[in-house]
Amino acid sequence: MLDILEHKTVVTERSGIRMRVDFTRFASASTARLHSSAFQLCRDWHLAQDLTQATLAKLFLSWDRAADSDNLPAYAQKVLLRVYLDHRRRRSSTETVPGDLREPEYSMSPELRITLQDALSRLPVRDRAIVMLRYYADHSVEQVAQELDVPITVVKSQTRRSLIKLRHMLSGERPTLFA
Repeated sequence: MLDILEHKTVVTERSGIRMRVDFTRFASASTARLHSSAFQLCRDWHLAQDLTQATLAKLFLSWDRAADSDNLPAYAQKVLLRVYLDHRRRRSSTETVPGDLREPEYSMSPELRITLQDALSRLPVRDRAIVMLRYYADHSVEQVAQELDVPITVVKSQTRRSLIKLRHMLSGERPTLFA
């Protein structure tokens, strides 16, 4: 009887170690992408770090289920989006950080990036999430609808309306954007 219990303990420890190794590999490979996506959603570098860490913590806690998904990066993006939306629902999400925050270096023109981020920040939260998932994360309409739990028609109409709003917001910046 004792031999059976010892064997189960060894097997469980080995599978636990394997699970940690798999998660560590995934986290190392996807942290930068998750962090970038989080920053695009919240426009706060430090909050993006917190959202990324919360996402990785949730993934680790449900790693058995997450590892079985067909598209693990998409699963992680969905968890990130849910963590962000949960954060926005909390009262503390309206707090501001005093002082200047440094943003990372970008390969494209910083002015262009700031202009686009400013325009995106003026969209409502769900509209911003739809635009970011469609055009930044390159998800299909069906994937966005599934991730946000809304009908496909809502994604299509909100995308169209959001792009019109962005076009109007950026109309004065047109020469700068397309120089």
